[in-house]
Amino acid sequence: MKILILGAGVTGSAVAAALASEENDIMVVDFKPLLLDALKERFDIATVAGNAAHPSVLEQAGIHNTDIVIAVTDSDETNMLACIIIKSLYKVPKTIARVRAIDYLKHPHLFDYRGIPIDHVISPEMIVMESIRNLIDFPGVLHISDFAGGLVRLFSVKVKDHGFLTGKKIKDLGDRLANNKIRVVAIFRQGKPLLVNGQAFIETDDEVFFVAPRNEVRRVLKELHRLEAPLKRIIIAGGGHIGKRLGLALENDHQVKIIEKDPRRAKKISNELLKTIILKGDCADETLLLDESIDTTDLFCAITENDGVNIISASLAKSLGARKAICLLNHTSYTKLLPGTGIDVAVLPNQETLGSILKHVRKGDVAQVSSLCGGTAEAIEAIAHQNSSHSVVGKRVDGIHFPPGIVLGALIRNQDVIEIHHDTVFEENDHVVMFAMEKKLVVNIEKNFQPLEK
Repeated sequence: MKILILGAGVTGSAVAAALASEENDIMVVDFKPLLLDALKERFDIATVAGNAAHPSVLEQAGIHNTDIVIAVTDSDETNMLACIIIKSLYKVPKTIARVRAIDYLKHPHLFDYRGIPIDHVISPEMIVMESIRNLIDFPGVLHISDFAGGLVRLFSVKVKDHGFLTGKKIKDLGDRLANNKIRVVAIFRQGKPLLVNGQAFIETDDEVFFVAPRNEVRRVLKELHRLEAPLKRIIIAGGGHIGKRLGLALENDHQVKIIEKDPRRAKKISNELLKTIILKGDCADETLLLDESIDTTDLFCAITENDGVNIISASLAKSLGARKAICLLNHTSYTKLLPGTGIDVAVLPNQETLGSILKHVRKGDVAQVSSLCGGTAEAIEAIAHQNSSHSVVGKRVDGIHFPPGIVLGALIRNQDVIEIHHDTVFEENDHVVMFAMEKKLVVNIEKNFQPLEK
């Protein structure tokens, strides 16, 4: 597949890294040659230096034979203009654009058939905000994401020393979970996946992924002794796009404070957040944190644009008594610095955003993708169709020979979550949630869940 990525910044680089490893033909456009050179050193891709919205640059990048355009420059206006030009002058099947400003996103008709011709609009800030909001709503989990329109959820927990999960076989969890719709779909030990079957042992510090109906998640966490007290008193470090969105989402039900260093930004968001306290200052200032009663704070959420500041401030807040600390990291490699800091959860914006892009790139009929474990694994919701010899429709579960590493998590039929047994037969339009422990396994899912021919 020929994919044109507009923008070689943090998001564009992450997308290029993910897609270049899947035998795609990748072209990246950016006006900064140094960014392009750095990408070419790491991946087998082609690049063009120039303005991503200029027709001459797009033609130099091979727009005429491109299958998908992913516009993720730092400018909303450049992304939108590029898509308008592409749809006007060239026959590109699919365009995806990043749009960050709330002013654009709050108008629902701006991007429909009557407005700007973009096939799919993504907002990384909104995606990351919703991810953090989920972590706040379900304290005790490391990750949580929705599938099948929210009917089922994928979530992971870290196994505590001497906890309920420690030393258990997967098959021994059945009585405690008491619902055959709840399934263990993955175990990661020291960052590496283990094959999941009934005999697999769970050990201390493992990350265990579950899939469960939405209304069962809290009960499962309670049974696993992982449901913690609600997080009510929250300090957010950073009043940028994500911080403001998070404040807006939380301020009616939580006690929220935002620390923002830039006085102009602090004044601006203070006019938009009516119930949130805005503090102008340095989020890594110990005196400020103590003055704001950090020792009685339920959650310190470090989401500035600087990874170093996030790590330092979150670690400091935890050492001063904050109950939990969440840290946003744009560079995945920095997660190696977290052990010993006390930081509970790292949120990776590129990984969160990648899933929303991959669902439009995957060759099967894919409704949802969640990129996990630093991008090494994926959870995929695919739709079954009877249109090829590889189709799962009409076949029993034990007749589908997925390679080891692909685990069935949930089956949704006519908006109902149904139990999966060895003799369950797949039907047309079933939504199937699967966990692929390695990205190279995704091709097997794509092959079995091809879209209907138009």
